[in-house]
Amino acid sequence: MGVNVHYQANPDLVRSRRVAVIGYGSQGHAHALNLHDSGVDVAVGLREGSSSRAEAAARGLRVMGISEAAAWGDLVVLLVPDQHQKRVYEEHMVEHMKPGKSLVFGHGFNIHYGQIAPPEGVDVFMVAPKSPGHLARRVFEEGKGVPCLVAVAQDASGTALDMALSYAEGIGGIRAGVIETTFKDETETDLFGEQAVLCGGAEELIKAGFETLTGAGYPPELAYFECLHELKLIVDLIYDGGLEYMNYSISDTAEYGNYTRGPRIIDDAARERMREILAEVQDGTFAREWIAENEAGGKQLLALRGRSREHPIEQIGKRLRGMMSWLRGERNEAANAV
Repeated sequence: MGVNVHYQANPDLVRSRRVAVIGYGSQGHAHALNLHDSGVDVAVGLREGSSSRAEAAARGLRVMGISEAAAWGDLVVLLVPDQHQKRVYEEHMVEHMKPGKSLVFGHGFNIHYGQIAPPEGVDVFMVAPKSPGHLARRVFEEGKGVPCLVAVAQDASGTALDMALSYAEGIGGIRAGVIETTFKDETETDLFGEQAVLCGGAEELIKAGFETLTGAGYPPELAYFECLHELKLIVDLIYDGGLEYMNYSISDTAEYGNYTRGPRIIDDAARERMREILAEVQDGTFAREWIAENEAGGKQLLALRGRSREHPIEQIGKRLRGMMSWLRGERNEAANAV
């Protein structure tokens, strides 16, 4: 089943509205700055004492408190982390969500799983760049854009999609193409991808490879390079030209090993566990678990985060990355963007 891809939008729609961006993290800073540079009247809503206030103001953005920004904006864009959105919405925003306004998201979690229930008369849509915020900002400044997803959950005005596309034009997405989807599909595919492949699957594969080599007596330095460091080289090839280009670019030895040994790692049992993970996303099991984790203060997340940081691959990695002078500039650029 195909999807609608949009390459045109009316830029004047979003320029005729006041846009309040709540949050100034990875996505928040990119949305606010790109919209501002596109001629949109933008304000950033931040809590009192936020360290981002001075940064946003120094970039020429109007800065307000969260409640003030929610009252001021015609489009109110909620871009704080998923686990904080319900609280921020209920404490600072809900009373200002009057008919005729738009409530905008960069990810569908809290709408899809019913954590936020917008009132009638309010348009609810999502514009989600398919990249980290610092990349969306950098590509925009180069005169290009990153692909975006758009979805409409509530179309009170009858023109919510048109406004969503105009918003996507304002942050640069129309330049690359905007894919029309639903809150359900965006949320469920995003969570599955993070858990099974991009983060959860990849991290465990890296650690398992490292542990296998070091357990067999190989130096951890070699194991780090082979199982972690060089992964970027492969991912860059896939990113540029897909799996075909990656297999074209690597050695014949590596290509043959890929085809013949890869399926022994990701076998039918692994695929069955992927289906189980997807089912937990679809039926809300993961969402309920994550919501309960945050309501309990995030203690399990902190423990798991600490355990991951203590893994031997992280210890050897810190020393080896110290040899790579080119990485320091890249890390600083990414850190300064959020």
